[in-house]
Amino acid sequence: MYLSKPPRIKILEALGAVSDGRIHVIDEHRARVVSSEGDKEYDVYVDWEQGIAYSNDNGTKFRGYVGYPIIAMLMLQGRLPFDKRLADSLKGIPWKKLNEKYKKYWIVEKIVKNIASKKGVKPEEIDAFINMVMNKLAKRKLRLVEPPG
Repeated sequence: MYLSKPPRIKILEALGAVSDGRIHVIDEHRARVVSSEGDKEYDVYVDWEQGIAYSNDNGTKFRGYVGYPIIAMLMLQGRLPFDKRLADSLKGIPWKKLNEKYKKYWIVEKIVKNIASKKGVKPEEIDAFINMVMNKLAKRKLRLVEPPG
């Protein structure tokens, strides 16, 4: 099964995870990503050349899209765009709390853009960055495959 493109907010969640230092790279294909509340860890496996990926986060495993842990790892590897200034503006955001409270990603995106804008990042910059990452993901389809061994 090919993973579909993620909801837009997942690009921002990935930036936040990188900025918060929650991605622990194990080797060139594996990482462990700690959730925004620190109560969960996600195992990530990506082989860009083979076009395969896996993560046990809900979005990837149950909804079939490229989850934020995979996106974060690909950003760290330089396979997806990364913007440090934008990432720094998303540091410390309680993603799970916001997603559960508002239940609509577009509302959370609006709140997050507001937070970033107070730190000097314009909403248009965020939109352009999300579009750039989404376009790159659309060009490189990833199959959901359980990691080896």
